[in-house]
Amino acid sequence: MRVAIIGAGPSGLAQLRAFQSAQQQGCEIPDLVCYEKQSDWGGLWNYSWRTGLDQHGEPVHGSMYRYLWSNGPKEGLEFADYSFEEHFGRPIASYPPREVLWDYIKGRVEQADVRKYIRFNCPVRQVTYNEETCLFSVTAHDHDTDEVTTETFDHVVVASGHFSTPNVPDFDGFQSFNGRILHAHDFRDALEFRGQDVLIIGSSYSAEDIGSQCYKYGARSIVTSYRSGPMGFDWPDNWEEKPLLVKVNGNTAHFADGTARHVDAIILCTGYIHHFPFLDESLRLKTDNRLWPLNIYQGTVWEANPRLFYLGMQDQWYTFNMFDAQAWFVRDVILKRIALPDAQTMVKHSQAWRQRELQIEDERGMIEFQGDYVRSLIEQTDYPSFDIDGVNKTFMAWLEHKNENILTFRDNIYRSLMTGNMATAHHTRWLEAMDDSLEAYLASPIRQSAKQQEKV
Repeated sequence: MRVAIIGAGPSGLAQLRAFQSAQQQGCEIPDLVCYEKQSDWGGLWNYSWRTGLDQHGEPVHGSMYRYLWSNGPKEGLEFADYSFEEHFGRPIASYPPREVLWDYIKGRVEQADVRKYIRFNCPVRQVTYNEETCLFSVTAHDHDTDEVTTETFDHVVVASGHFSTPNVPDFDGFQSFNGRILHAHDFRDALEFRGQDVLIIGSSYSAEDIGSQCYKYGARSIVTSYRSGPMGFDWPDNWEEKPLLVKVNGNTAHFADGTARHVDAIILCTGYIHHFPFLDESLRLKTDNRLWPLNIYQGTVWEANPRLFYLGMQDQWYTFNMFDAQAWFVRDVILKRIALPDAQTMVKHSQAWRQRELQIEDERGMIEFQGDYVRSLIEQTDYPSFDIDGVNKTFMAWLEHKNENILTFRDNIYRSLMTGNMATAHHTRWLEAMDDSLEAYLASPIRQSAKQQEKV
């Protein structure tokens, strides 16, 4: 049996770790091939300075930027089989920067020795399915050898994510705007906007975080423009929220409430689309970003062809540990430890979850919905169980802390639901922590104090 995994980000790596876990238990596992278009693993957590096209002419996958810190507590995403404390040898603060999270992701898969299954610099060009042979044909371009090859597989796992193809709207006046216009996907460094008046279109997590980055690194003013409703946080004096942008005239932005503001740059925090150009039409998931996409049973199995699987395609509160729960479930379906029901039953199951999703009224309901989903997957496999109610409570506390102060919520700490130990406070408040490197983050308070004294 052969299994193709598309993507070596957190979802694809979770799938490799799931099979390696079964192998540790003495189970014979399939021949695994993981295709990764980047030169290293980690998906979005693998930072690149590049935007637009990469060195091979491929669309740049990464949407990460310098100085990015986790915008949610690490206690909500911790692996159940590999804690932060195990990786770093001690408790750390609850909101690590990107490089620290990337190091954590790498630690588990390095320990599992799964890199040997990954073909780097190898984007997938096409995936088709043969009804007669019941095999998938996967065509990929190996940039290291500049060869395009096609191989057959019994199963395909799509783990390419859905936060890399930007949704880019257009507004009247963009064509002649006198400043910079970019999507969040191409945002790399808030220092670029120091001393500038910045307009951010959007009212979700990207708008909130990129706006906070621009504030932290010295933007003169920030305006966030919303379509459906404001974020409503207690912003600093130089940050305001406006209804949706109507047009831009020169460097003047006009809003739906009749007001206008001078802007030097416009950042589109307008979301991403599910985009799978490498998949045959009959295999392609089509959905907006929501908690329960239809047509994938248990949130993973392509109902029209149960030999195909998707990981991480939901709107996300849970992340790494949800990808794990999905990967373990997919593994057990492939290994025939879990028997799938008939097509009608699968569709009925998906519709029931969708109906429950439609009844959700607030963020608490969203968190509990996804927690229940993760729990339902774990109950069907041998993935280590963990305190999902505790994770939900951590997310609730996180929301409260954001509402208290959107610029200081990262200074709070929480208890690990895996080890039971409390995180330690970071040596520097987030607003004052300008260095996001692994070395600076892990520096002891004494060493940090000494460095500060040296600068003085």
